[in-house]
Amino acid sequence: FPMPNAYDFLLRYAHISNNKEVLNHIELTLNKMAFGGIYDQIGGGFSRYSVDKFWKAPHFEKMLYDNGQLVSLYAQGYLKFKNPIYKEIVFESLDFVERELLDKTGAFYSALDADSEGEEGKFYVWSEAELQNTINNSYNIFKDYYNVNSSGLWEHGNYILLRNKSKLEIAKTHNISIDDLEVKIYEWKKTLMNARDKRIRPGLDDKSLTSWNALMLKGYVDAYMAFENKNHLDIALKNANFIVDTQLNKDGKLWHSYKDGKSTINGYLEDYSLTISAFIRLYEATFDQKWLNLSDKMMQYAITHFYDTESSMFFFTSDLDPKLVARKMEINDNVIPASNSVIANSLFDLGIILDNNNYQKMAITMLNNVKPKMSSYASGYANYGTLLIKVASPYFEVAIVGENAHKKALDFNKMYSPNKIFLGSIQESLLPLLENKFIDGETIIYVCEDKVCQLPTSSIIEAQKLLK
Repeated sequence: FPMPNAYDFLLRYAHISNNKEVLNHIELTLNKMAFGGIYDQIGGGFSRYSVDKFWKAPHFEKMLYDNGQLVSLYAQGYLKFKNPIYKEIVFESLDFVERELLDKTGAFYSALDADSEGEEGKFYVWSEAELQNTINNSYNIFKDYYNVNSSGLWEHGNYILLRNKSKLEIAKTHNISIDDLEVKIYEWKKTLMNARDKRIRPGLDDKSLTSWNALMLKGYVDAYMAFENKNHLDIALKNANFIVDTQLNKDGKLWHSYKDGKSTINGYLEDYSLTISAFIRLYEATFDQKWLNLSDKMMQYAITHFYDTESSMFFFTSDLDPKLVARKMEINDNVIPASNSVIANSLFDLGIILDNNNYQKMAITMLNNVKPKMSSYASGYANYGTLLIKVASPYFEVAIVGENAHKKALDFNKMYSPNKIFLGSIQESLLPLLENKFIDGETIIYVCEDKVCQLPTSSIIEAQKLLK
């Protein structure tokens, strides 16, 4: 199983500690997943897991929650490593989501089945005869590029398309330019997509879960922050407004599920924690305080209905739900990070942005609760590790004020610097860290730590230096 929140923690940790060995491991993992059969090389998007240690043969089910988190991870990976394939992964995966999992309301569907016509993977794999009949342009290069050989051979004589060579290696081997190869790859993908569209499609799970939607929403925002594609922000905003208009009540209560125009099931802690996290990130991308206010409203609701004063952690179910023999708590991170670890991070971030010391204290208490167990089961506490980095290392507030605040934030974000949070406004703001910082006609950057700001600057390069 890909474990995006564990990889994200390791990427942050390796960057901040300058640990080259861990960085190499993360880069290798990102490369191998991108080249493997677990990634749909033709249509984009990741399958749920690989049945081998090489990321070759997937279980062909595609889940919304995986793709949302992996888009975020590859967007961050691109900022750190500047590997163009990571950008391709992000754009192709979002194309897949937009094409196959996006409802007209802005909601995201949950999953695509592994099977079609009762056979796993039938929609995605190819016989060599099919490929030869479909690819008329440079089949010898195609065969090498996508491993139509013993490496790609799967079951019943079918091939999983996968990669093990860079574009440069393929171009050199076949004595063509990179540009010519790029044209061929584009044509191959278009041709095979057209052929695949004629097949019977896998089944679609067309319910929309608030928590999974929030993960995908954050993926779109992270993509926008990394690559500035406005379509990604537009879809993120449409989905966020779907959540607000359909899943969120005026008192801060969330519904868990949506299908056929109906919202059902009282929300779980995962719905609140992941939606709050996504809305905080959406605020960073837009500087629209609406998303902060909604995050704060949902946080207050979650504290009222999910918080356990004895353990200083959160229950998974609301106190308004039917009484159970025991109310469970989701503590350990898994393929999706634990709702407690996500809400702890959001408490810390909201506490900084809103200057709410109580939120920050709650987050640190939650972290201290799990700290004794972290070393015994590291992957189960990876997202708490991210919070530990925020607490133990300099965590910067980057406040940008002025008419070009959005553009400067996007330009600033081109440098991978995970231990920061953006605040901003294009006009005078009453947020504590922005108050009295607006200067008409200028756009100023303030780099602060624990509310203490260094000398302001209008230079992105100078501001970035203050984070190093």
